Amino acid sequence: MAIDSGSTMKIIGIALVVIGLGLAVWGYQLSGSIASNLTKVFTGSDTKYVMILYITSAVSFIVGIYLFIKN
Repeated sequence: MAIDSGSTMKIIGIALVVIGLGLAVWGYQLSGSIASNLTKVFTGSDTKYVMILYITSAVSFIVGIYLFIKN
């Protein structure tokens, strides 16, 4: 039994949403680490790694929602 492309895109969309949420949680946990807090004290912003996780999670979440709704 073959899966049509609409179902495949919905599955990929759901996977991207879950990955995006997981990356957001991981970034939030890392933002509370000692290294991140020290960086905030000296520079006033989060570490680059935390920001990369936040941006990647947002892009993954948005693309996942788009793929899920589109088909």
